[in-house]
Amino acid sequence: MATLSFEGETHGELVVKVRRWLASLEGRDEGSLTRVEAVEQGAELTKEALRVIASSAPEPIAQSELVKALTAMGYKATDATKEAIVDGLDSVEEMTGGSVVRMAREAGKSVAYQMNSTIARQILRQLKTR
Repeated sequence: MATLSFEGETHGELVVKVRRWLASLEGRDEGSLTRVEAVEQGAELTKEALRVIASSAPEPIAQSELVKALTAMGYKATDATKEAIVDGLDSVEEMTGGSVVRMAREAGKSVAYQMNSTIARQILRQLKTR
C-alpha cells in the first residue's frame, strides 16, 4: 500500500508542503520553476561560482586555509540565505493563502506584455523615421 506523509512543526507548514505537492501533480509547464526551485538553483549557482573562483587561484593560494575557510563561509552564507528566503516566501504564502504569489505572477505577465508593447512601439517609431 502506498503512503504519503508530510512533516512540519505547525499546521501552516504542513499546508504549504501539501500545496507544493498538489501543484507538482498539476503538471507545470516544462522549464517553469517554482519559486523554491528558482531560489535553490540560484544558491547552487552561487556556490558553483565560489568553487570556480577558489579553484582559479594559483595552487598555493587555492590550497591555503584562508581560501578554504572563505569558500566554506560563502557556502554557509548561501545556504542560510536560501533557507531564509524560502521560509519567508512560505510565510507570505501561508499568511495570504497564496494570493500575493498569484498577484505577483499575474503582475509579471502584465509587465512582460507592457514591455513587449513598449518595444514594439519603439520599433515602429524607428521604422517610420526611415
